[in-house]
Amino acid sequence: MERNIRTVDDVLRLLDGLFAPGADRWTGAGASWWDGFYADRGKPVPFFVAKPDESLVSYLERGLVTSGRALDLGCGPGRNALHLAAAGFEVEAIDLSPTAIDWAKDRARGSGADVRFVCGDAFAAADCALAGPYDLIYDSGCFHHLPPHRRISYLALLDRALAPGGHLALTCFADGAMGSELDDHEFYRSARLHGGLAYTAQSLRGIFADLTEVELRRMQDEPPESPRFGESFLWTGLWRRPAGP
Repeated sequence: MERNIRTVDDVLRLLDGLFAPGADRWTGAGASWWDGFYADRGKPVPFFVAKPDESLVSYLERGLVTSGRALDLGCGPGRNALHLAAAGFEVEAIDLSPTAIDWAKDRARGSGADVRFVCGDAFAAADCALAGPYDLIYDSGCFHHLPPHRRISYLALLDRALAPGGHLALTCFADGAMGSELDDHEFYRSARLHGGLAYTAQSLRGIFADLTEVELRRMQDEPPESPRFGESFLWTGLWRRPAGP
């Protein structure tokens, strides 16, 4: 008989365990799945291109975010981290997958970018040695791979790592375009995430209600010849943390 639930972390781990092991994309145990995903660098995956998100380029061009310390959350092969470094940010970038981190480091060496890459679980504060606080936390594709209960971990990361007055920039699956539209509780019945969660604008505004919305829109489609990445099946949003206590 086990009666060992005492903390929020205990509850989160319990809920993690309700999913089939092969469904894990959000803890260190999911790293091997991502390694397989990133193993073939020539695979025709839209975001494998060495281009920054059009939204990130737009935020920088319009002065909505300016240089400072940045964390690229779930950085993959590093395309946005490298752009932030080129724009003058001091950048840390984290991903679960050693294969993705190796690819990102190769790109950084090729471009001369100065980025500190970390392989680990950003939500396990003791495991990954992130050096925050950050003026910008940039997430292009991590959030929608979290199960509903791990939004608690995500918001806790923002609370401890996002500097007062800092910004969260997020790109995630949009409702009616890509990702599962099951209600939150249904994921625990199926024990799968069905490729990722779709979000409505209303749900994103509710989840990040403690931050000030700067912009929330569908990402613009970008043609193949564009120097920027853009797909309209994604939301792109920018929020600011209040500067005061």
